[in-house]
Amino acid sequence: MAGYHFRCRAFDGWDSLRSAARIQIGVEFAGESEHEVWIMPGPIVKTLLLSGILIALPALAQETRMIPAGIPACGNLSARFEVKTGNGPRSVQPEPGKALVYFIQNDRNFNAIPKPTTRLGVDGKWLGATHGDSYLYAFVDPGVHHLCASRQSRVIKGVGLALAHFSAKADGVYYFQIEDEYLLADTFGAINKMTLTPMDSDEGQLMTGTFKLSTSHLKQ
Repeated sequence: MAGYHFRCRAFDGWDSLRSAARIQIGVEFAGESEHEVWIMPGPIVKTLLLSGILIALPALAQETRMIPAGIPACGNLSARFEVKTGNGPRSVQPEPGKALVYFIQNDRNFNAIPKPTTRLGVDGKWLGATHGDSYLYAFVDPGVHHLCASRQSRVIKGVGLALAHFSAKADGVYYFQIEDEYLLADTFGAINKMTLTPMDSDEGQLMTGTFKLSTSHLKQ
């Protein structure tokens, strides 16, 4: 099929899964290879593999149609970031006359590998991206702001996009959590979604003290 390339690889299980194997179905679409589904093998593996391929094609097209171009909160949806994580500062204070906003990616319910890279935008411009359990922060002017969290890789099921808005006050500190969820179902398929929600400041401080700080730059 022109425009599609499928790759399937078997991996030995980890510690508690030594006697099992997992089949990774990777779907490359338009030159991208970040589509992944994990399933446990069994007597109907061949059927599942074929089903996954047949499901993936219309789902990829549907996912592309469901994200309209020019969303005010997001940057260019074709942008791709390289992300590194490391230790963050012990304390950050808002710049004078501005608000401080934290974006915290929480992947506790993302039961697949690799962990996702998430682009984060404010008012139509990307701030950067996070990867795995990590965070970034930015300073914004007082007033209403529109936020965007967008999965950098396309997804086979669901839409890797979440939006929110809030009103910032000068010298205020705000925390938003991005939860990436990928849960394997009992049968072939998965729950795959993303949410972007405000957090309690105490919980936000706890998570930024535990997670790594993400730094990123656009791929050339």
